This record gives sequence, C-alpha cells and structure tokens, in this order.
Amino acid sequence: MTEAYAYVALAAMLAVVLWRPHGWGPPLGAAVAVLVAVAAGLVDRDDPRQAALVLWRPFITLTSIMLMTSAAERLGVIERLAAFIEPRTRGPVRHAFRITFVTSAVVAAVLSNDAAILLLTPTVLALIRAVYPRRHGKFLQAFAFAVFAGAGVAPLVVSNPMNLVVAERAGIGFNRYALTMIPVALAGWLVTYALLARLFRAPLVDEAPALGAWAAPRALTPAARLVVIVLGVVLASYPVAAYLGGPLWAVAAAGAAVCTAASVGAGVRLRALASGVSWNVFPFLGGVLVLALAMQHAGVVDRLASLFVPGPARLPIIGAVAAAGSALLNNHPMAILDALALERTVGAGHVDVLAALIGGDLGPRLLPSGSLAGILWMDVLRRHDVDVGVGTFARVGVVLTVPTLLVSILVLWLVGA
Repeated sequence: MTEAYAYVALAAMLAVVLWRPHGWGPPLGAAVAVLVAVAAGLVDRDDPRQAALVLWRPFITLTSIMLMTSAAERLGVIERLAAFIEPRTRGPVRHAFRITFVTSAVVAAVLSNDAAILLLTPTVLALIRAVYPRRHGKFLQAFAFAVFAGAGVAPLVVSNPMNLVVAERAGIGFNRYALTMIPVALAGWLVTYALLARLFRAPLVDEAPALGAWAAPRALTPAARLVVIVLGVVLASYPVAAYLGGPLWAVAAAGAAVCTAASVGAGVRLRALASGVSWNVFPFLGGVLVLALAMQHAGVVDRLASLFVPGPARLPIIGAVAAAGSALLNNHPMAILDALALERTVGAGHVDVLAALIGGDLGPRLLPSGSLAGILWMDVLRRHDVDVGVGTFARVGVVLTVPTLLVSILVLWLVGA
C-alpha cells in the first residue's frame, strides 16, 4: 500500500507540472508530491537534511552558471551567435541547419541544455523568419528540432543540472566524467544529426539562398568581451580544479562574481541579471530528491534495482530503463531513482551511473513532459506560432532516440571498460 502512495505522489507532481509547466508550477508540483508522501508516512525527519547535504554544492554551481548565461545574454553575446548562423543562410538551407545544430550543441555543453534551448530557440526562429520571408514556413519546424536535439548527451557534468547532482552524489569528478562522456556525446551528436537531416530532407534540399535582411548585431562592448573571456577561463579551469581536488562550485562562483560585476558596471541592473536565473528550479530539484527518498522508503527503488542485475546486457538495460522512465516520469525524479537503485545494486560502478545519465539525457526526446527543457521548448514554439504536436514530437523522438541511445551505450562500453 505504501508503494501505491509513492506512485500517487509522483502522479500528483506530474499532473501539476503538466498543468503549469512554467514559472512556479514545477516547484508547486514537487511540494504537492512531498505533502502526499509526508501524509503517507514515507518521508523521514532526516530526509530534508540529506537532500540539503547533497544539493548545496550543485545549487551554487547552477546559480553561478545561470548568472554567467544571463550576463552573456544581456550584453549581446547571444546575438552574435545568430550573426554566426546568418551568413550560412546565403547558401543552401542545409548549411544553416548544420551550423544551427552545432551551435546548439556547443552552447548546451558550455552553458547547459536548458540555456541552449531557451536562448537559441527564439533567436533562431526569428532569424529564419527574417531571412526567409516567404519560405520560412517549411523550415521552422526543422530548425526548431535542430536546436532541441543539439542539446543531447551532456559531455560535461555542468551541461545538465541533474547530471551534476547525480555525479556529485556518485563521486564522479569533472575530469572522469568528461573523459568518458565527451566521446559518447560526440558519437551521439553525429548519429542524431544524420537522423535529423534524413527526417527533414525534404525542406533541406532547397538550394536557393536567403533573400531577407537580418539586422547586424551590435559590436561587443568591453564588458561583453570580458564575459566571453571569463566563460572561457571558467570552462578551462574546471578540469584543472578537478585534477587538483578543488571544488567546481568555487570556480563557477568566482566566474559569476566577475560577470556580475562587469554587467552591473556596464549598466545592467542587478534585478535584470538575477531574472535570468531560473530560481524555480531549485525548490523543484529539492522536492524531487525528497520524493525520491520517499519512494526509496516505499520499496520502489528495490523494484528498480532488481532490473539492474549483473550480466552482458546490463548497460543497455540501465540506459533503456532510464530513458523510458525519464520520458514517462520526467528525467529529474528518474535520475535520482536510478542513482539510489544503483547504490544498492551488486557490482554497480561509475559506468553504470553514466549509462543511467545517458538514458536520462536522451529519454526526454520521446515525450515533451520528460524534461523541463522539453516543456519549455514546446511553450516557446507555441508563443512563436510554430506547430509541433505531441504526436510529431514523439514520432521524431523515437527515430532520434533509439539509435542514438544504442550507439551512445556502445561507446560508453568501449571507453568505460
């Protein structure tokens, strides 16, 4: 009966998140779920403290990354990315499509998948409408998926909030994570791009160049150039700090402090800068972790761990279960449940945790409710009059996810063995 209450709590959270996918809807859903779990006696007194001990370092890192992203956006750095894509529209459409995918992949790797989707999707849609004034209708969906799918397997631990939380819990450092997951991400990107190009081959065969005008972006100010330099220094400092045993959160916090000072000095109001931080993510992640601990108390984690038995198919099973669970339950609670299950699975190691994270990164491509990024992406499309229904999302998602997941797990097995 207690296990049933755990599923009720999870269903309540998902219902609220789907009803109110933006703003304070996700933390409200997590709060409702935790209240249900508390009423059912599934939450121990020590669970909130355990959650705080796990999350405080990732929270500082995430806040710092979001502040640096906000500074880059407000100082015109993101506009320069559109200016980087625009010249490719003067040739065949596939050239602009390719550079859009690569740009999204790079931004997702450096800033986070959510940042790539939220910053690039509206920018790219506006660019396509401007440079293809008559033909944009047949290109918008393809370019929107290029942005979304470019944010695939997180090559760095800071590229996805949940990967950071789970890796921190599992004791997987920045360098170890990167050495294993960069080859995985590269293979996944190649497979995903090839599949995307085939899916949207009809619009991409258009050879006619763009005819519309795109306003030239403003020149980068000294403050903007400083922010770009700081982002580069922070990214380069992560592996050094990890090698020396230093904390990643301190590196990110120092970079955020410099970017904040540079932005305020350039006339950006502190409130505007802080508005670029998704503050609602933090109570959501905290509630999700408490809910996962409650599900552990209810026996759900033991049931999940029984699927991760030793054997030659262990990594594919872990990846497939994580992907399916992320699509159905949302990747945040599923990532915590996978981590807890692997902690009590005989013989489980870091490679198994990374297999679960790969599934958690790719599974949300199957259904938009599988991740906050997917929900937000769908909302951006609605606000920009781009029609992508759940059926289209799922159809494209299956084509992209299954082969990419198989190849990614294979590469993980090769590099992680």
